[in-house]
Amino acid sequence: MNKRFAIAAAAVLSALAVTSTAHAAWPERPITIIVPFPAGGGTDTFARPLAQQLGQQLGQSVVVDNRGGAGGTLGAGVAARAPADGYTFFMGGAHHVVAPSIYKKLAYDIQKDFTPVALLAQPPQIIVVNPKNLPINSLKEFIEKAKADPESINFGSAGMGSTHHLAGELFSLKTGIKLTHVPYQGAGPMLSALIIGKVDVGFDGLGSSASHIRSGTIRPLAVAAAERSPSFPDVPTAAEAGVPDYEVSTWYAMWAPAGTPPDVVEKMSQEILKALDSPKLKELWASNGSTIPNMTGEKFGEFVDSEIDRWAQVVKDSGVEPQ
Repeated sequence: MNKRFAIAAAAVLSALAVTSTAHAAWPERPITIIVPFPAGGGTDTFARPLAQQLGQQLGQSVVVDNRGGAGGTLGAGVAARAPADGYTFFMGGAHHVVAPSIYKKLAYDIQKDFTPVALLAQPPQIIVVNPKNLPINSLKEFIEKAKADPESINFGSAGMGSTHHLAGELFSLKTGIKLTHVPYQGAGPMLSALIIGKVDVGFDGLGSSASHIRSGTIRPLAVAAAERSPSFPDVPTAAEAGVPDYEVSTWYAMWAPAGTPPDVVEKMSQEILKALDSPKLKELWASNGSTIPNMTGEKFGEFVDSEIDRWAQVVKDSGVEPQ
């Protein structure tokens, strides 16, 4: 018996050694990052340069796979079913901590079907308007106009249950105004609609709005943060503009499918921190109004839990009906 046990133990140890060696060699082939929104949105603003930087560091191609639809939940479902082999990751964000309160049925559970890897970016949201539809220059004017003619102003979002949507609902709760919600299939289509005047206002991430603000096609009224953005120092905070305690971040993050080898998850988290510390990404993140977080693993997982609770309360208070 002792001999058989020794042989079996040796076999197990040998298998573990082979597995460890295999993981230590990671990555041996291209990596895919599933982005659950159409190309051109706020997530892409950070996903594509990050993928390029990671590819340079890892010596393998890192490919962004856009899978848009249903406020980011379709792509999340695809990522949840992906092999947990360390070659597929999921770049979601604030939208995915809102979704559990908005959708009655989801094809995934963000807390159970994914392993948290790292928080990537935290650009604040910014309230922007089409200057032709709404020729106003301040948040005060916007609120006054909305109160004078309830529901005459519409706002676009990246989809039902997206942070764009809930940021608009939260703003309505804070100010007592009524706006008409118009959902789109991602931040890119929503921004296009805002630029051409199909919608009047957007509660967008600064990362995706920044270039359009600079070009003058959309006009910023206030940033939903405690402090002004260094990228747009002339834009007041919501509190400065008369709406206190209105802070929303369209943050982005990386997860791996549950069951991904822990050593691979740890290595990816460290590579992400290294990438975010590169001069190129530091400059790009700053130009898009984003801070660079230092949050990985368990700490990031706790952040996700707290955000789920926060937005569940907003959904309840706003009366948004789960779909």
